Amino acid sequence: MSDLPITHVATTDLSDMLDPPRGRRMDMPGFDADFVDFPDYIIRITDQIWHERKVEKIYEYYGKDCIVHTQSGTIIGVEPVVTGTRATMVSFPDRVLDADNVIWSIDAPRPRTDKPVFYSSHLITSKMTNLGPSEFGPATGNKVKVRTIADCACQANMIFEEWLVRDYAAIVKHLGFDVQATAQKLAAEDVENNVNILSQHADNIARIKSSPLLSVSHYDVPEKNLKAFVTDYFKTIWQDQNFDELSRFYDFRVDGKYPGDLNLYGPDQIQPVLESVLCVLSDVKLSVDHVCEIPYLGDAKDVAVRWALTGRHSHDGAYGVPTGKDVYLLGMSQFRVMRGRIREDVTVWDDVAYRRMIEGERLRG
Repeated sequence: MSDLPITHVATTDLSDMLDPPRGRRMDMPGFDADFVDFPDYIIRITDQIWHERKVEKIYEYYGKDCIVHTQSGTIIGVEPVVTGTRATMVSFPDRVLDADNVIWSIDAPRPRTDKPVFYSSHLITSKMTNLGPSEFGPATGNKVKVRTIADCACQANMIFEEWLVRDYAAIVKHLGFDVQATAQKLAAEDVENNVNILSQHADNIARIKSSPLLSVSHYDVPEKNLKAFVTDYFKTIWQDQNFDELSRFYDFRVDGKYPGDLNLYGPDQIQPVLESVLCVLSDVKLSVDHVCEIPYLGDAKDVAVRWALTGRHSHDGAYGVPTGKDVYLLGMSQFRVMRGRIREDVTVWDDVAYRRMIEGERLRG
């Protein structure tokens, strides 16, 4: 085993990540010997597929029956992953995926298996030009920048499950389109084609509604018990909507990045964004589904949270006239926690698909 440290994506130059000194830095049973550690695996398979344009590598790194969860619905099987990748390359042939961070954990083996599950939360910034048709319309020639978080569960060199959230609201804006009008257009197509996004999430809604409300165990130092800290955050701010407590969780200089390419500074700018999402719902329930953490610099920690919520769309607001339906939102956050508070917050969900889901219910009456 090499004495070199495990790859730290947030502080490592790209050239060093793509050509690391050889030698295994952590035990990775079943993974190709070429990968020095798990973050290296995530970075280099992404580079091979997207930058070297070796789309066929997907068959090597994704399981035949892999599951990909998105706000638009669940994709099953490797073929749709390949098809979707090729379609994106047609729409945005110069797309690059810059790794901002990989936060990871080693989890228990899946049932009836004996190798550990390696879990990654990969924060990506993509720059690209819309040179081909996309699901949003003909090519515009516009430059686009978008944030994505991809959570992957991997075992023995293979991704078997992925949760994908991309800031499609930013893409739509940068293409020159209106987010709400685009969601309405896509929802009308869904109704015409008998596609119902909300019904695809019926099991997710039932799971969250039947689970207990979030509760918090005692903790003193957030950095030493980040799972309790982030659960406390989502319970207090998202579930209970106690916005007076924002300063308990956020540094006054917090840098917040939210859907629609929003770049916010301070709790006072983050609060109205959270209110716009939460205050149109009643009976909100949150599920914190995965938490992992790695050191940053000094005593600071980076923590990744995959979460989901459901609530009844009961009130007027940013998402239009209430539908009265229970809705579902899949989200992911990466927090940088310093001195007991969140100094950087990157939270991503697909606001186009979320609005499309709501508009579909409105059209169906």
